[in-house]
Amino acid sequence: MSSLRLVSSVARRASSFALARRGYADVSDRLKLSLVLPHQAIFSSTDVVQVNIAAEAGDMGILANHVPSIEALRPGILEVVETSGESKKWFTSSGFATVHPNNKLTINVVEAAPLETFSLEAVRTNLQEALKVASGSGTEVDKVEARIEADVYEALQAALTK
Repeated sequence: MSSLRLVSSVARRASSFALARRGYADVSDRLKLSLVLPHQAIFSSTDVVQVNIAAEAGDMGILANHVPSIEALRPGILEVVETSGESKKWFTSSGFATVHPNNKLTINVVEAAPLETFSLEAVRTNLQEALKVASGSGTEVDKVEARIEADVYEALQAALTK
């Protein structure tokens, strides 16, 4: 059976089953969030209203009943808004956010730190040094690594000045 006929056959059979309909997020719905690094879990809650992420495709907010998806993350702010109205922010380097069915969100990042742990002055100083190395006469590897470092510092600087 050709793959197109197989897909069509499966689609016809699937349409005969009752499928759950997605709707808009209800205020009473909550997300179950797990924020993890490769070596430890840093945050977990079942009482989250919204999570804002810096996705590669652009900044986005995730609410309950979000369509299941996987988003690549870029360096930026990860904000968690809890039902109490309290907001927690981390700066993340990169990773993936996976929205599962049943209002479950898993965020796996390479590195993350609370935003308040960073000093704007230190970030600016380190950014200048990274830019100096990136435009200097070092090896190509040193230049590329410095450019990546500068990109992260630029994202961190933008997050701290918001």
